[in-house]
Amino acid sequence: MVTSFELMSRQILSLVFKHIPDTRDPLDRVYPWYALIEFSSGRAGALRDMVETLLANAMEAQELADAVIAENETQARAFWRIRHSMSEAMRPEGGQAKYDVSVPIASAPAFLKEADAAVMRACPGARIIAFGHMGDGNIHYDVLQPAGGDAAAFAAAQSSIETAVYDAIDRFEGSISAEHGVGLARRADIARRKAPAEIAMMRAVKRALDPQGLMNPGKMI
Repeated sequence: MVTSFELMSRQILSLVFKHIPDTRDPLDRVYPWYALIEFSSGRAGALRDMVETLLANAMEAQELADAVIAENETQARAFWRIRHSMSEAMRPEGGQAKYDVSVPIASAPAFLKEADAAVMRACPGARIIAFGHMGDGNIHYDVLQPAGGDAAAFAAAQSSIETAVYDAIDRFEGSISAEHGVGLARRADIARRKAPAEIAMMRAVKRALDPQGLMNPGKMI
């Protein structure tokens, strides 16, 4: 059984290998996209054969270019360290605009293509970092300032960047809030982009679960 399916772009991996010590590309060639997949099985000894068969079938169908399997816990932790170091690797790169969004899984490739194009129009030279939990369509869509660019100019463009990302989300019937919720930062955004009936339903659920407003007061959940 697949327990985790993480999609990562080459651009974010390059930043990890640049800024995070003792990390390296587990593959011999460079690819535009990588998937980190974790499997579990209740049948002793069956997992390795199952995974090898799955990968072989994917390669034969040209759905997969290359793969490597962790041979032990140390290698598995090294793979996951790459994934868990992504936010840290972005910090030295300057200004960031970060979005936690979701789209139907089948729409993810088209959303990324359309959102990328719109963001580049809003901020030429911006570096788009996309990664996430593709098993449920949750994408961390982060935009970094152009390499060597001006932080103030990037900050001024963030409103246009946000509009580009959110408009693409709307076209693919996704959500501007995914695993991290709405909280405080997205309250105004969600109010502008949800229909009144949807907002009313959210409030009704909130009242039913938390009639006294004790859970995360002031935040949307």
